[in-house]
Amino acid sequence: MAEARRPSFRWREVPSLLSARLLAAFLLPTLLFLAVTGTAVYQRAHAILEEELGTSLSAIAAAVASQVNGERMLTIEPGDDVDATRTWRNGVRLFEAMREASGVRRVYAVDVNGRVRLDVGGGLPVGAEVPELARDRLELARVFAGERAASQVLFAGSDGQLYKTGYAPILDAGRVVGAVGVEGSAAFFGPLQQLWHTFLLLGALALAALAVIALLTARGLARPLRRLMDSALRIGRGDLTTPVPPEPTREIGVLAGELEVMRGALESRDRQLKMMLAGVAHEVRNPLGGIALFSGLLDEDLKAGAHAEAGEHVQRIQREVAFLQRIVEDFLAFAREQPLARAPVEAPALLSTVRELLSADASARDVAVDVEAAPAVLEADGSLLTAAVLNLVKNAVQASPRGGRVHVRGLPQDGGYAIRVHDTGGGVPPAEHERVFEPFFTTREKGTGLGLPLARKIARAHGGELRLDSTPGDTTFTLTLPLGHPPPPR
Repeated sequence: MAEARRPSFRWREVPSLLSARLLAAFLLPTLLFLAVTGTAVYQRAHAILEEELGTSLSAIAAAVASQVNGERMLTIEPGDDVDATRTWRNGVRLFEAMREASGVRRVYAVDVNGRVRLDVGGGLPVGAEVPELARDRLELARVFAGERAASQVLFAGSDGQLYKTGYAPILDAGRVVGAVGVEGSAAFFGPLQQLWHTFLLLGALALAALAVIALLTARGLARPLRRLMDSALRIGRGDLTTPVPPEPTREIGVLAGELEVMRGALESRDRQLKMMLAGVAHEVRNPLGGIALFSGLLDEDLKAGAHAEAGEHVQRIQREVAFLQRIVEDFLAFAREQPLARAPVEAPALLSTVRELLSADASARDVAVDVEAAPAVLEADGSLLTAAVLNLVKNAVQASPRGGRVHVRGLPQDGGYAIRVHDTGGGVPPAEHERVFEPFFTTREKGTGLGLPLARKIARAHGGELRLDSTPGDTTFTLTLPLGHPPPPR
């Protein structure tokens, strides 16, 4: 079957996705802020200026209306503008003077029916209807009720400029008989519109600058992320030897450092696993060969009726099987990741238990085991720690000559507790000081080579360490452990 292809294309899309997300993160909030804020400011300024213009125009209209005699205005009839009657001329002079003084575009007066009586700047004849009044019906209703008012909308004149109209009532003996309309230019809305266009241009430039910053930031992040991604992919493919390069960026540098620690741990574990598998294969091969040999001899002896020799072969097979069982047990103990069941452990009681467990082996080799322990409480897994110390003392007993003595000492050291196992055997050559802690390294014919590696693993699991100091006739294994809390007084 063809090997399944990895969906690596998705990993390659990560930098572009990062760039897109950074662009969105930079631009969308800015665009939303500019759109909402700019529109709100523009509309508010527009409303304030328009309201001020309406108030000013209605005030001018009120000033003009205060100069108009309502009774005389009503005497102006259609045709008076053609005949240029005296009343019409006086009214026109007044409106022209007010228009020039205020700078407005148009001043006109209408009766309550909306008919023109005077119009300066608009050119409508007397008696004509003003088209704009239909647009401002609501405002005129208020004016004819005696109030000032201004049109609610701007309108474009024939010159293309924007204008607004202010209204004020014309009174005669307290009665509203007409209205004055004043049209003023809203030319200042042109600069406001230009300001809005400038704001839009500056907003676009700001968005472009943010886009460039986002792209540069994304590129600066994408490069180390791509390198980190490549390292992760290499590790995923099984390449555990290539180091993860460090990164200058703080956060990504932390990730790279942790990934390198993980790679180193995986490499160490992989190397250890390969060594363990090779060791298991080597160690198992010898007893299996012995079992095959002795079982063949056993078969021949049974056929020949040599029962005494057959019994010896059975014993040899049993010894090889027992050795195989010990290899398997030691291998499982070393390979298994067991959680620590920590509890207070009395150091003197621990060492005394180890001496009792090894008393038979020590007696068989005529070796004395001396134990001297200062009182201390260790926060440890009692069974695992006993197994570690047991391996150390057992190695010392086996390395000691007949009639020798093994010294086991427990004493406080550097804020912790040290267990020293000393023997006077042949010692360990300096070149092998570290190799003795490698799985399956042993100098004994029937040794599994897992006792010391297991002891060091247990020590490190407890936050301690195991080291060796050895010269011919003077070998000491030192197991250091952190101290636990002392037991409460009884």
